[in-house]
Amino acid sequence: MAVENVSERRRREVIHALRRGTVPSTGLDLLAVGLDRFTAALDEELAVAARGGAVFKAVRGEYGSGKTFFARWLAERAKKAGLAVAEVQISETETPLHRLETVYRRLCENLSTAQFPPSALRSVIDAWMFTLEEDSLAAGVPEPDLDPAVGALLEKRLAEVSRSAPAFAAALRGYRSALAASDPATAEAVLAWLSGQPHVAASAKRAAGVRGNLDHFGALGFLQGLLTVLRDSGHQGLLLVLDEVETLQRVRSDVRDKALNALRQLIDEVDSGRFPGLYVLVTGTPAFFSEGSQGVQRLAPLAARLATDFDTEARFDNPRAVQIRLPGFSHDGLLELGIRVRDLYAAGASPRVVSLVDDAYLADLAGAVAGSLGGRIGVSPRLFLKKLVGDVLDRVDQFPDFDPRAHYRLTVGASELTEVERNALSVDDISLDLP
Repeated sequence: MAVENVSERRRREVIHALRRGTVPSTGLDLLAVGLDRFTAALDEELAVAARGGAVFKAVRGEYGSGKTFFARWLAERAKKAGLAVAEVQISETETPLHRLETVYRRLCENLSTAQFPPSALRSVIDAWMFTLEEDSLAAGVPEPDLDPAVGALLEKRLAEVSRSAPAFAAALRGYRSALAASDPATAEAVLAWLSGQPHVAASAKRAAGVRGNLDHFGALGFLQGLLTVLRDSGHQGLLLVLDEVETLQRVRSDVRDKALNALRQLIDEVDSGRFPGLYVLVTGTPAFFSEGSQGVQRLAPLAARLATDFDTEARFDNPRAVQIRLPGFSHDGLLELGIRVRDLYAAGASPRVVSLVDDAYLADLAGAVAGSLGGRIGVSPRLFLKKLVGDVLDRVDQFPDFDPRAHYRLTVGASELTEVERNALSVDDISLDLP
């Protein structure tokens, strides 16, 4: 995308995030270096989900190769295609994969759409209720008969879901009844129960005609119900990102086996057609997917479902395969990324930015940052961009006599690094002079 076509707000949000050393929440297409070869296949898969199909995809890459960036870049494309998005970080304590009810709860907490930030669950359900009213009026239902007509339409739309998850439909009825009775406290409590939250007041559950809490087996039924609501409220489907599944390698063996089986079950449910409109993306390391004994290879049926040939050159990888790999950054890729960010910054800054931070300087800075991380270019993009924006571009823009070659010396302290970057650091604190 040409820099001149980027809005000032979008440009500012991207630059601010890079200055903090974080992944921007929007505008990732501006930074997506080296992902073009995946675009056609991924857009085709998003279209499959939008048409009512279902997709399961695995992304593998070493620590620092950009898996989280890739997932959020795909999330932006999914929203443009009309899908809702939810990113769930898998962890042993907070979101164990073998507890699908917890995964579903995190899904609801992080649900977002092109119009609404997390959590968008209430907005989606309210939009669905409004759609039911509009459809009833369009069918010729008079105003006095609207309420029972909407109730009947709700039952019809959720008929299939009710067979596998009757509590989901019951909770929606209870939520609607509480709103109609001007009882917001009960409505909020029912909505919390519907999203898988524990410790909901018993009185609210009685009012909705439900009991207990969501369990592992009920979670898949609730996911099916949520997809129905999304589709009927104008969304084409849902992209569910399960990030950092490699953490399963560090849990107890019994817990790991349960989690791997849950992943196998999810793949089979997606393939069975139970979840129309669902696109599941999981991210992990090569050790988790194929190179270690504590990951996917531990469960033969799961390994067979995810098996992909990576013995050929990476440039011949099949982007349509169930599993794809991220090769990480090369020096040229890092330089291209720096040029993109420099040009994006320069669009709203002093002309000195382009003249002083030229391509040759960017190449030197990229090499110096990678060198400070033991030469591991693949883990250096975050730190490179943070140094580029916060230490160099900001100073060139603000101080007329600042020359980065004369006045800036790159220093990298262990305290400003992520765990992955710290492990790559050759010493605790390195100072490098740029030529």
